[in-house]
Amino acid sequence: MLDHTRPTAGDQPADTGTRPATSAGDDQRTVFDLDLIKRYDQSGPRYTSYPTAVEFDPAFDASRYAEVCRDTNASARPLSLYFHIPFCDTVCFYCACNKIATKDRTLVQPYLERVYKEMALQSALFDADRVVEQLHWGGGTPTFMSHGQMRALMDQTRKHFRLADDEHGEYSIEIDPREATGETVKLLREIGFNRMSLGVQDFDPKVQQAVNRIQSEAETMAVLEAARAEGFRSISIDLIYGLPHQTAESFMATVERIIAVGPDRLSVFNYAHLPKRFMPQRRISDDDLPPPEVKLQILQATTERLTEAGWLYIGMDHFARPDDELARAQRDGTLYRNFQGYSTHADCDLIGLGVTSIGKVGNTYGQNRRELDAYYEDIDAGRLPVFRGIELNRDDEIRRDVITRLICHFRLDFADVERRWGIDFHDYFGRSLSKLQGMQQDELLEVDAEGIGVLPKGRLLIRNICMAFDAYLEAKQGPVGFSKVI
Repeated sequence: MLDHTRPTAGDQPADTGTRPATSAGDDQRTVFDLDLIKRYDQSGPRYTSYPTAVEFDPAFDASRYAEVCRDTNASARPLSLYFHIPFCDTVCFYCACNKIATKDRTLVQPYLERVYKEMALQSALFDADRVVEQLHWGGGTPTFMSHGQMRALMDQTRKHFRLADDEHGEYSIEIDPREATGETVKLLREIGFNRMSLGVQDFDPKVQQAVNRIQSEAETMAVLEAARAEGFRSISIDLIYGLPHQTAESFMATVERIIAVGPDRLSVFNYAHLPKRFMPQRRISDDDLPPPEVKLQILQATTERLTEAGWLYIGMDHFARPDDELARAQRDGTLYRNFQGYSTHADCDLIGLGVTSIGKVGNTYGQNRRELDAYYEDIDAGRLPVFRGIELNRDDEIRRDVITRLICHFRLDFADVERRWGIDFHDYFGRSLSKLQGMQQDELLEVDAEGIGVLPKGRLLIRNICMAFDAYLEAKQGPVGFSKVI
């Protein structure tokens, strides 16, 4: 039987002495309390942004976006680039991403030609001496492109932007091992990538068949070993729990294989079954999905095993080795979260390129057209394809700062927030603090005169804690339209 209250990592006894609440956030254990998780497992945002994308408004248009971009040049902040490559050879039934499933690879070049034009439009807004410290290709399947197209895309990027050298730049790509060979990996390292994320989800053949993602373990391991041989500095693997036919036992067989090869990071995502919103999910039978109690067993067993094997729970489905840059950033207080997940580059302006991409420039978020035809129409007319977004007011910025600190560091120092924003924390966030009282009684967190510290029982429920500071949820009287937190 699984012990639902046992700490998942560390063999140190619980600290029962008096300590500041903010130091509680330094306790990197994770306690899986089944009763608490069941009680708090409601819907809520993932906080890749605050305000979240549901608040984006067409009133923030391409014209205003361009003004904001030019204004940020005075800051001389470094840049981050995200490229969305939407094409996939086959559709994975669980997928909720913006993608185009097709066998027709001739569709790629017309898309890239528009991306090149968008780069020209975007780069003209930023001073040429602003260095790109972070770059990411996501999808879709970026390696759906041919080797020549991948090389050309990076060449065009260097034509329009100034990229940091390999030592200082963080250049990552999402990889479908079915769409990559050793030669692909060699090329990616040659053109500048030094980090990669490998999609696995589950090695169980029955699960793979049910979600239309047939991917052998040998394919995955070949790409991982090639990445190590070529000198990639960080390799991450993505898993998903809650897929059809999964059990705690079957999923742990996949986890054990991943532990054996020892990636630097792991993401273990909860499958959110929303077939009314995402058409491919309609091909997954509800009867084949594991019931909620089995999903919790999978999560508990996975969390316990990974922490026992040496990975730290960074938060929000992410695990990392103690010497990984994410773990170091969390310890030193520099970890950040954006639309690509956790990041060590909080001070960058993020430019989104390609259909549906989201950028964060200055105190704004802006999103590109979500339909390919509309994206092409704007680009062909020489227009930036930004069609909606939001400009943060002061309250948004304050709340974003608080939520980011909690979700990245599991602690919050009141005095730091007060100094930065010129507020009295208790006066400003009185309603939010009152919402935390029940969580404090349940030992999810500690609150004292100095700040908030998330306790081991609260780490898996950090989204619930952050929701207490979300003014938009309060106005909506609840987290409408979001996935469950666990």
